[in-house]
Amino acid sequence: MAQHSSVPSLYIRFRKRITVRKGQPVKLSQVAELFTEPELAPRISELVLYRPEEEDGNLLLVDMMQVTRLVKQLAPDIAIQHFGEPHALVEVAEAERRCHPVLIGLVWLLLFIGSGLAIMNFHEDVSMPEVHQRIYELLTGERPEHPYWLQIPYSIGIGMGMVLFFNHLFKKKFNEEPSPLEVEMYQYQQSMNQYVVAEEYSKRLSRESRKPHERDNC
Repeated sequence: MAQHSSVPSLYIRFRKRITVRKGQPVKLSQVAELFTEPELAPRISELVLYRPEEEDGNLLLVDMMQVTRLVKQLAPDIAIQHFGEPHALVEVAEAERRCHPVLIGLVWLLLFIGSGLAIMNFHEDVSMPEVHQRIYELLTGERPEHPYWLQIPYSIGIGMGMVLFFNHLFKKKFNEEPSPLEVEMYQYQQSMNQYVVAEEYSKRLSRESRKPHERDNC
């Protein structure tokens, strides 16, 4: 009885966003997780999708149609299946540069002064000194100008509350739960990725629509 040879398969799951150094080619194994036959894996993993040029900018879009076309050129009989998002964003970054300590210090000083002024203005708006004086008067029957027994613990509590709220003390996290700032940054990154993907598809459609007119003019 004749044996039927099985068709090779390739399973792809795109990563949402990756970063490559300027001047380096973008390979399929960088933008996606791959699973295929062992004899095809090395060639497919090293398949070059892009060689970024200056005019390409710092963001590139790799989509499933582009990958399918290039893989089929390499292995025409392969069956391709993908999971998840049908595209990935590639950020072309310059060589990593370390921030100067003086610049870090200036930024820290600016944030420290700005946050301090914000807290002071808030306390002035709600008349916090008068509130402390009134609470002290209710507890002791006296009304001092500066009720330090309330103001000092209150000031320490503000700092401790901010540390617990953001779940960070320098680089140390107290638990694995994300902080509100991390959640906001994640949502911002997701929205920005969706916008960039829509813009890149729009640019690609615009370029493709101009090609027939250019051929007609020729």
